[in-house]
Amino acid sequence: MEQNNKEKNYFLLSCQQRERDEAELYKRISDRIKDPEAKKILKSISQDENSHAEKFASYSNQILKPNMSRIRFYNFIAIMLGYTFMLKMFERGEEKAINSYKAHIAEIPMLETILRDEEAHEAKLIDLLDEERLQYVGDMVLGMNDALVELTGSLAGYTLAMQNTSVIAMAGLITGISATLSMSASGYLSSRASGNKNAVKSSAYTGIAYLITVVLLIIPYLLFSKDNYIPALIVTMLIAISIIAGFNFYISVAKDEPFKRNFFEMAGISMGVAVISFIVGIIVKQVLGIDL
Repeated sequence: MEQNNKEKNYFLLSCQQRERDEAELYKRISDRIKDPEAKKILKSISQDENSHAEKFASYSNQILKPNMSRIRFYNFIAIMLGYTFMLKMFERGEEKAINSYKAHIAEIPMLETILRDEEAHEAKLIDLLDEERLQYVGDMVLGMNDALVELTGSLAGYTLAMQNTSVIAMAGLITGISATLSMSASGYLSSRASGNKNAVKSSAYTGIAYLITVVLLIIPYLLFSKDNYIPALIVTMLIAISIIAGFNFYISVAKDEPFKRNFFEMAGISMGVAVISFIVGIIVKQVLGIDL
């Protein structure tokens, strides 16, 4: 009996803390966004979560404050990756909360009312999630994927052909910056030809994604000594895989797309091109007899 009471009390306190944290986060996001309808919905959800926390407090007989470390962490995610991504993560939390509440309704009757609210919140959040940056995810994928395929291939080829990290970094930067400008210009012309009124913004997202990827892939060649070109290439490949994993995780959360399939597809293409380019670098060096 005592063990059951401890478990019940722990459950109540964890639920109370979650509701208090979510109330504070929804409030902070509602204060930041400009869409009046979204602001209204998020404030309403925040008030509901506060009400739930108070109901749990009537059972636990404790007053809990928001966990500010958790609040700051998720607030940072909202600022860096967008409130849509953060709310999608919370939507997953809502699903877990719903399942947890269903398992305890028999012993805590008030959970039935809270459960209805949480299911309504989940539906509202799904309808709400439409952030501008997600409209340009296709442009970001295009820029990032093109940079990963083109530059990992180029760097792999340069590595065996040049065998000097400084020279490889220079060649990679020239290739990457030129390709960024070319990609942005092509994206702009393509978007304008298709009647996209936001052609400039679309090309900007493509170019920025491309340039960031270029810089991250070249960093190892700037850090390693000139003779450590193979370790630099290995680290670059690991960075490329990390970029692919991170971006696909973002997309899987924000747009409910499958992570594994997209990850292995992008990683397979990028690494496949790198391997082929690596072999081409060896052949070109041998055939031309160039020794840098």
